[in-house]
Formats: sequence, structure tokens, C-alpha cells
Amino acid sequence: MEHGGRRYRLFEDGEAVLVCGGIGAEGARRATEAVIREVSPVRVISVGFAGALDGALQVGHVLEPRMVINAADGARTEVGSGEGILVSSATVADKAQKIRFGKAYGAVAVDMEAAAVAQGAQARGVEFGALKAISDAADFKLPALDRFVAKDGSFHSVRFACHVALHPWSWGTTIALARNSSKASRALCGAIVSYLGRENLGGATGVSPVQSGENARLSTSKLGSTAVTVTRSPLD
Repeated sequence: MEHGGRRYRLFEDGEAVLVCGGIGAEGARRATEAVIREVSPVRVISVGFAGALDGALQVGHVLEPRMVINAADGARTEVGSGEGILVSSATVADKAQKIRFGKAYGAVAVDMEAAAVAQGAQARGVEFGALKAISDAADFKLPALDRFVAKDGSFHSVRFACHVALHPWSWGTTIALARNSSKASRALCGAIVSYLGRENLGGATGVSPVQSGENARLSTSKLGSTAVTVTRSPLD
């Protein structure tokens, strides 16, 4: 599938459609536009990883937030049912930023894509929701990742691997993040299956790219099918 000069990988499985996007707000926005144009959904769900701002949220916890806030402009999207507030950051939030976001917005978790998906859906009259699996605890010190994210949302894996190889002190953190991401991915898969079952879309449980730990935007179309637009995890 092509949209805005970019080609997207499209996967279909029964009632499910999955579209691979990029990391960050811009990639999420473009992927949301593409999936809405292609599938004509009545609902779009932002599905992926998030960092905890609340110390009570452990790796693998899946959050279905009741509100999403864009830290860039303060825009708020009410989801309805759910727990807590998710804030979307323009960059990978470090430990200090997590503390600030928690205090400023009363948020319990932070991601990079949900607000862009929410705003893209709202602009086109499409319902919005989110499912986020915690991949890093509130006190976890993330490795420097922003410099390896390209403008189109792709991740420079080779450059990152070389960087880590040349900085031995980052090995432990990187290995821990990979392990945490794997745990979050498994939890997210289970949550997606449960969500689809709850929405009577149980046939859409075999979309394999989500099982490899990718962040996603999932949408339900007017025809009853489901679409997922995916943002790959840097450590996949």
C-alpha cells in the first residue's frame, strides 16, 4: 500500500489488517492516514509499548488509558473507559522527563505515537482507543535512542549496534531493555487477543508482526474488519 509517497507493508488475516509504520508522531500520523484511507475504520486503536511514570506499573502491564495527552500542544483525547492518563512525547523520555510528565499531566505512562493517532482519527471522525504495554519501568534508565531514529520513523539498527558495541557500559542496559521489550510484547499480544475477542473480532488473532514486539495502531472498519498500523520496536 502506498500513501504520501511512502509504501507500507500490509498484512491481512481474517478480520485483521496490519500496516507497518514508523517510530514517533510523524510515522504514526502517516500510518493512521494510510489505514483510514485504506480500511475506512470506525475505530482506530493505538497499540504498542510505553514507559511507566507510575512506580506501581511494572514491565508487562498493559494499560488501556481513559485519556491521551499530547505533550507538544496539550491536546487531550478522552477515550472513555480505561485506566489512567497516557502522555505522548516527541522524543524518547528519559528518567527526568518521566518525572516531569508525571507531575505536569498526572499521567501514569508515556509513549510517542498515541496522541498523533488520536488526533488523526478525530480529524476524520473516527473513534479512538489505545492499548499500551509497559516496556520500561519508571526508574529505568533508557539508552540513547533518539539519535538513531530517522525523520521517516525508521530506526538505524546497524548504527545503534555499533554504538552499543563501542560503549560497553551500555551493554547491561541494552540487554535489559531487550528482555523487557520481549516481556511487554508477549503481554501485548495477549491483550490484543482479549480486545479483539471482546469486540467480537476473534478471528483477527494471528497477525504475526505484533507478536514480534512492534508498536501498532489497530482499527475496526465499517465492514467489521480490523486494521493495525505498526511501529517497529528499535530492539526487534
